[in-house]
Amino acid sequence: YRTSPLGSLSIPGPLYSVHVLRVGYNRPNPDGSCLADGSVTLLLGGPLTVLVDTGGPWLRPLLPGLLAAHGVAPRDVTHVVVTHGHSDHAGNLNVFPGATLLVGFDLSRGEGLYLPHGLARGAPLELHPGHLRVAPTPGHTRAHVSLLAEGTSAGTVAVAGDAFEHGEDEGEWEALSEEPDAQRRSREGLVAVADVIVPGHGEPFRVVRE
Repeated sequence: YRTSPLGSLSIPGPLYSVHVLRVGYNRPNPDGSCLADGSVTLLLGGPLTVLVDTGGPWLRPLLPGLLAAHGVAPRDVTHVVVTHGHSDHAGNLNVFPGATLLVGFDLSRGEGLYLPHGLARGAPLELHPGHLRVAPTPGHTRAHVSLLAEGTSAGTVAVAGDAFEHGEDEGEWEALSEEPDAQRRSREGLVAVADVIVPGHGEPFRVVRE
């Protein structure tokens, strides 16, 4: 496969629409540090309003405004899916105390009620059958997940966290991976089913099968 950059993504769909509220980035500095934050993506239009990743805690002052631009308040978010537990993806969970929370393989709601599911065994979690499901995509971290939105006007959109750093990340992602072999399988699985991928630290891109 190869990838094709899409630029800013706002995909209207028959039921759910997918909006990247903030495109993630990772910019290295000469001293070996880097300036980074994760992509933040909103899915709305159906009975669920889902936020995938919340950015780092430094994003908190901007997050309500990013949501409000799409007519959403934090209290309207029914589900928060955090692809993995790194601070640039999971930094603002307490903005959404009323939402069902999935952080990696931990699913909870209310005041700490943890719910059973099969993600750790490789089974997807259906949020809205036929429309939204969470798939285990281990590798970058062991308990990494991606959200798949089916039936949008762009086809299937995978909000993939750091399974993909960005659309041209070959030669880069392995150095950031806890389990590169597992991540390679996860990446292959995503490109096999997705038409568009929202990566963790770059612009959305289209999967072009050859």
